[in-house]
Amino acid sequence: MNTQEMTDRIANGEGFIAALDQSGGSTPKALKAYGVADDAWSGDEEMFAEIHKMRCRIVTSPSFGGGKVIGAILFEKTMEGCTDDGSPIPELLSRRGIVPFLKVDNGMHDTENGAQLMKDMPNLEARCKRAKELGVFGTKMRSVIHEADGAGIKANVAQQMDYGLQILDYGLMPILEPEVSLKSESRPQAEALLLTHMLDELNRVPEGKRVMLKLTLPSEPNLYKQLVDHPKVLKVVALSGGYSREEACRELAKNDGMIASFSRALLEVLQADMDDGEFDTALGKAIDEIQAASMQPA
Repeated sequence: MNTQEMTDRIANGEGFIAALDQSGGSTPKALKAYGVADDAWSGDEEMFAEIHKMRCRIVTSPSFGGGKVIGAILFEKTMEGCTDDGSPIPELLSRRGIVPFLKVDNGMHDTENGAQLMKDMPNLEARCKRAKELGVFGTKMRSVIHEADGAGIKANVAQQMDYGLQILDYGLMPILEPEVSLKSESRPQAEALLLTHMLDELNRVPEGKRVMLKLTLPSEPNLYKQLVDHPKVLKVVALSGGYSREEACRELAKNDGMIASFSRALLEVLQADMDDGEFDTALGKAIDEIQAASMQPA
């Protein structure tokens, strides 16, 4: 797929975006959930080799290429890896009609003013250049909002847009992800502030350009409909944020025009000791459920 074809796939495809971008901090937990114990690997290289095997099994599974997964977010080591036939992962995804994205953030600072901002990204330009060389369409970067603190949320959203505009200049589509924690005691107020500041920040996007947004499923259904319909937003996708797949799908279905970008809720039933048939059946069932919840009218 070329860039225009990928843009059309994200804008109009009847499916969702799989989040396969677990990084160093979340990888041991993801492996344990997959049935790979901590004593099965030693050191980061072996750990990342194990998670790479899991991701390759997912992206090469027949059900993953059935048309219902329209995009996949990759960790950098996954982007640089190959499948058994020697194909780079982004190339394989593109051949299967799946738009590749790359996680580009370097983690987050500690909480300040109720929010965690992203750490600096001095290697962002080089990372984006390499992603384009490998046929990646866009990027994703995550920060977190814990409290309804106006200053913290404003800074959080502004930082997301600062980097997003740089990524647009590098020729990639940015997914901005200012996650509101499901554990927040002031979650509805935080979500309302996020909406206000995001609408303001979208004014900075140049005419003719668009960004994508990855947001926590809101406590008030269709709270983000203004963002879904905004001319400078290509797509609004939802993170599962700790919900089970059943819960996440139920909440997603209440929000017109949003599609899923689930990680844990997609992978929660997969196990390393499944045979290939069992694995594909379990993955296919999850894909069907998430795709169905994503197909609400805009």
